[in-house]
Amino acid sequence: MSLQLLSSRLKQTFGYNEFRPLQREIMEASLGGRDTVAILPTGAGKSLCYQLPALVREGLTVVVSPLIALMKDQVDQLEASGVAATFLNSTLDSNEARRRTDGLAAGEYQLLYVAPERLMLPDFLMRLRNWKIAALAVDEAHCISEWGHDFRPEYRRLREVRGVLPEIPVLALTATATGRVREDIIRQLELRDPAVFLASFNRPNLKYQVVGKSGAAAQVCNFVNARPDESGIVYCQSRKNTESMAATLRAQGFSAVAYHAGLDAEERANNQEAFLRDEAKIVCATVAFGMGINKPNVRYVIHADMPKNIEGYYQETGRAGRDGLPSDCLLLFSRGDVTKYLGFIDAIPDEHARAVAHEQLDQMAHFAESDTCRRVTLMGYFGESWPLENCGGCDHCLSPREKWDATTDVQKLLSCVLRIRQAGGFSVGMNHLSEVLTGGMSEKIVGWKHHLLTTHGIGKDQPRDHWVDLGRQLLRLGLLVGSRDKFSTISVTQQGIDTLKRRDTVMLTRSLNVAKSKAARTGDIPCDTGLFERLRSLRKELADARNIPPYVVFSDVTLRHCSRDYPQNDAALLRVPGVGEKKLDDFGRAFIDVIRDWLSENERLEFAPLEIAASAPPVSTGKGILSGTAAQTFDLFSSGRSIEEIAAMRDLAVSTVEGHLGQAVESGKNIDPHRLYTVGEEEEMRAAFEGYDEPTLKPVFEQLEGRISYGKLRFYRAANPPAAVMG
Repeated sequence: MSLQLLSSRLKQTFGYNEFRPLQREIMEASLGGRDTVAILPTGAGKSLCYQLPALVREGLTVVVSPLIALMKDQVDQLEASGVAATFLNSTLDSNEARRRTDGLAAGEYQLLYVAPERLMLPDFLMRLRNWKIAALAVDEAHCISEWGHDFRPEYRRLREVRGVLPEIPVLALTATATGRVREDIIRQLELRDPAVFLASFNRPNLKYQVVGKSGAAAQVCNFVNARPDESGIVYCQSRKNTESMAATLRAQGFSAVAYHAGLDAEERANNQEAFLRDEAKIVCATVAFGMGINKPNVRYVIHADMPKNIEGYYQETGRAGRDGLPSDCLLLFSRGDVTKYLGFIDAIPDEHARAVAHEQLDQMAHFAESDTCRRVTLMGYFGESWPLENCGGCDHCLSPREKWDATTDVQKLLSCVLRIRQAGGFSVGMNHLSEVLTGGMSEKIVGWKHHLLTTHGIGKDQPRDHWVDLGRQLLRLGLLVGSRDKFSTISVTQQGIDTLKRRDTVMLTRSLNVAKSKAARTGDIPCDTGLFERLRSLRKELADARNIPPYVVFSDVTLRHCSRDYPQNDAALLRVPGVGEKKLDDFGRAFIDVIRDWLSENERLEFAPLEIAASAPPVSTGKGILSGTAAQTFDLFSSGRSIEEIAAMRDLAVSTVEGHLGQAVESGKNIDPHRLYTVGEEEEMRAAFEGYDEPTLKPVFEQLEGRISYGKLRFYRAANPPAAVMG
């Protein structure tokens, strides 16, 4: 199958000029008849990897989908783009189901969405033999693995399809899969020598933030109040909490609905539909909500309660910013949530399952309490390293931090833990410890005679929050250890005792309170906001008239491009990302008319060229990862900007810009080296690198007496790896 045909159908049907990273390679492998595994982050275009091939191959592509809502959502969008797609599930009456089944037998459809339970019915499997099946796509493939966060036993039977249709290629797709889960997918689906494609797990347009929980309802209201017109999801641990959170938000004037398994099916479906159609801006939900929800313009995800594991957190936060536009992820963290989960975990009868749950909870708590970059922790969990010191998109990296000598405070805290243990023969939790240190006289403190300890009140010069935060840092450092039970008591480890005895210096980090500058967010598309709102209103009218969600008409990304480029004819509108021929025919005239009317009343605004494609997260190539900020630099450099101009525009050091370009070369980008350094400098570096293959650049820098910057050295090294230099 020619790449030209794929590219032509990509623009004609879906309105895009280019493939996102790895999409083309995945499609070519599948169209070549090879079993394929694709691990792509949410928003990276997984669905297109089976939808576009279905348009160019003969026969029917069957898509296994776990949720009814996902099926309808995908089919709505495909039909709006002119694709012959359908689904079969329990929401259809017998007449409609028969009509669609007859259509499948007659070859009227290119794509069929079906749940695994229906697919594995004996009579359904028999029908597949007569429907000219071309390929099987397994969406949310992590559901097949017991090591995944959302194991579904019915997925395990999918291997039986191979017995019925042994020749068809299978494509397994998911956004979250550790190495163990990937291996399980391959084994359980009995894939044959599969091509495996693994993109970066980084979502550059998402900002991650963790805040101590202190009245979750008020905190959520304050956060939402700054985003009154944006759609968001608030995850809560219990059904009761979703109801009370939604009620609180409605009382504050926000359109919010609840979603959980305890609602009857009709109410649950109505609330979900209201959210998808932008009639309810906020959905307060348990984790029962969201998997497969394809709403691209969710601008924030709030966890009012901590998730049980990192995979669940990554999957749930991944529902924000699917369109590539800047979006926020807020986690309200409390040690009390950890304690609640410990109670549930202790009730798990299977010892192995209990141990796995403990490990996952520890990892999630570490993420919440860590003082390092959130991306480093998230990506490290999935086995990927983050190449930069500052991700530019989490609370730690956006808030400057300083080192401070915590030695004295550490000695006070460790001593107090030991004194309490020696006095009563039992340990206490972090909150009680902080009360003792600050001189509290609670009923428990007096009852246990902790007010008589020599360490009572020795930390009253600091607030309780200081001691709680310090204790959490010492837990991470291994100087303290927490009990694995619902009481969450703490004890001093041998390492802590040794630190206390030796009076070791302990340096820790803390946030600096400085004014935050307003920086451009990765994925942002500056536009005429007045026109954007006008087009958004038009989109809602058109969607309501067709009884479909607004994003099925056009995405926010498409509307933003329209609101910065002002297309006023069919040819110009077709150049906008997301506008294909069918949508141009159906909606183009209405949007062009509104844009023309707007310009007759308002001045046209001018915008600088976009710095980076909004919807393309960095991916793992054979040579490395090009991060969002490095990609931004590369795009500016490719557009003709000089290094000095980019440094000034982005408020970066020249050496940082040079380092970004070196990283771009390492990831496989082509750059003219003589835009960075002269021929004379090139000759100097060639001589200095001759026979040198050590990883550090400092010896070369010193040999050249600092005449050539580290950034240029890194770029030269990337463009001329040791084998080439030595040859």
